[in-house]
Amino acid sequence: MKKNIWTLLIGFVLLTSSCNDLDLNPLAEGSSENWYSNEVEIEMALKDLYRDIFWPMDSEDWTDDYTYRETNSSIVNGTLNGQDGSVTSLWTNQYKAIARANTILANMEKAASKGINQSKIDLYIAEASFMRACMYARLVSHFGDVVYLTEVVDIETAFTIGRTPKADIIKATYADFDKAAAGLPVKYSGGSQRATKGAALALKARFALYNGDWSVAADAAKACMDLNVYKLHSNYTKLFLTTTRNSEESIFVIPRSITNKVTIGNGTVLNTISRNPGGWAAMDPSWDLLAAYTCTDGKPIDESPLFNPHEPFKNRDPRSNATIVEFGSRHLGFVYDPHPDALEVLNYNTGKMQKNNDNRANAQYASFNALIWKKGVDESWLENGKDADPDKIIIRYADVLLMYAEAKIELNQIDESVLDAINRVRSRAYGVDKAAVNDYPAVTNQGQASLRKILRTERRMEFAKEGLRYMDLVRWRLATKALTNKSYGILYPAALLREKVTSKGLWFWPVTPQLDEDGIPDFSEMENAGQITVLSKRNWDDRQYLWPIPTKEVLINDNLSQNPGY
Repeated sequence: MKKNIWTLLIGFVLLTSSCNDLDLNPLAEGSSENWYSNEVEIEMALKDLYRDIFWPMDSEDWTDDYTYRETNSSIVNGTLNGQDGSVTSLWTNQYKAIARANTILANMEKAASKGINQSKIDLYIAEASFMRACMYARLVSHFGDVVYLTEVVDIETAFTIGRTPKADIIKATYADFDKAAAGLPVKYSGGSQRATKGAALALKARFALYNGDWSVAADAAKACMDLNVYKLHSNYTKLFLTTTRNSEESIFVIPRSITNKVTIGNGTVLNTISRNPGGWAAMDPSWDLLAAYTCTDGKPIDESPLFNPHEPFKNRDPRSNATIVEFGSRHLGFVYDPHPDALEVLNYNTGKMQKNNDNRANAQYASFNALIWKKGVDESWLENGKDADPDKIIIRYADVLLMYAEAKIELNQIDESVLDAINRVRSRAYGVDKAAVNDYPAVTNQGQASLRKILRTERRMEFAKEGLRYMDLVRWRLATKALTNKSYGILYPAALLREKVTSKGLWFWPVTPQLDEDGIPDFSEMENAGQITVLSKRNWDDRQYLWPIPTKEVLINDNLSQNPGY
């Protein structure tokens, strides 16, 4: 089989998939024998690597920030296996992108022979190296040792290649990120959202952080900061809206477009938005997440005198109300009120009261825990057949600041730059300047252990619903604890909720949940009193700290070993 027809896809499912999955060149398109001979062709190949499928995000339903009625994902259930769709799609799509990046790199000599100038070629090499680095970073972070190739090989060879040690791939991936950072521009003219020097540095820092290489992470994050081209968006809430494009905080994003049919997806939108405006409200923030937000004095809810469990949104870090819809507030044209006695709510579109379908007394399948997402959600989600196209943020500047702070804390190199990085992120949430220390709970030097706890809480508050919580739990080895506790919701039917809770003035939470040293809440007092219900039991299995190699890949390649426990 010719190399110009088959491109590398490790473990390649191509032989076991339908014809529609074959990575073949249509007859009307060029092959590697006649392609990559001019700038247009190379640009087309590079732009193909920005496709949405090559940039998956870890799902919130793999974490303790999320509740889907009474159902857990396979990861939370501890049943992940080599046939899981998340496993096979991640493996397949990352290797497709790697194959294409390798093909581009392999054809740069041809491009030079066709007269393309060296500066252009250097830029193409940098961009393709960035792509390869990002793909391998994701594979290593999830699977550990994987197949590592930097060349285009034929299908027969691909079926014989074993796994390369993770440590070797990490070094090679750092080198690719460095090559990308050296060759990519700081910015493009015309607002292009392609990979930049800052993106290479930021994603190198993330990869290093995931692998506990604190010095590498700190240096890469600092280099990104020193570019002086990024700054925090002035308004945390507005940063995630569809109307916010090309924010100065965005380091690397994958643009979405309703026109081009690159969207969040109708199902996700319907599962996110509340029921009164026509959604399902099935994918919801967890009680664990609501409990994680500190009060405005910077203290956890079980330590702060400002917290009232009956008014859980009051006196909380502003990111709480920016992420989760506050009871009694306006949301998508209606008052959102899940209280069992709120049988009617105001419809702002008509100015009249109407049946409240966000109340389980009226609608059995309304939010099982009374919480719904607000972050990034606005009236545009009700348009276009209830679909939405906000930018997919791969990494933003707040992450760089907190990665820098975390790496320095872990190195025990705590100085003003560490406190400054955290406080810049925190003060933005409060809508004030960092120097206005009386207007927000500024962080001071409290020692390594205390700052580690503060930093981890800060990440959870800042990045909820952005696909970062899963890998944070994995790399901190907290999945063992966070994903083996219970998911809770309000009592059902409504008559029982009224009897046990609301009639006694105990809405929303009867008592304040206690948090452990890792910020994991304990709702057992309320459960034992019969005041709340268990929606599901999380059953994480520690083998899942490494994902299984896809089963079909192992079956067709005798040299491809499986991870332990699968």
